[in-house]
Amino acid sequence: MTSKLLLSMILALLAGGAAAQSPTQRVVIDRGAAPARQDGMVRIQMSVQLFLPGPTDDGEEAQQHRERARRALYNLASKECDVLREAIASDCRLEAININLNRQSSGQAQGYAATGTMTFQITLK
Repeated sequence: MTSKLLLSMILALLAGGAAAQSPTQRVVIDRGAAPARQDGMVRIQMSVQLFLPGPTDDGEEAQQHRERARRALYNLASKECDVLREAIASDCRLEAININLNRQSSGQAQGYAATGTMTFQITLK
């Protein structure tokens, strides 16, 4: 009895899987405020983490150091579309960027761990 039930479940899953792969069936997911993607467009997400040694106090030099860390990630994001265009994209735009700075102090070095997550929307070549 159990094997018949298991067999019928497997057949149902296989039949459902074949129907889901049908080119006429389309699934639309509402993502709220996210812009709609056109055919041939994909999103690329990239994350990078850098460590920039330097002061982490509240002084002017530390403030400039934090700005340099943010600028490094913004510059990386601005150049990534060029890399994507060379490799796989005919068109590219930066859709979102998130930057986090965390103070790091250890016995040998102090500085900032800068993490950037960038989302690009591209049109494939």
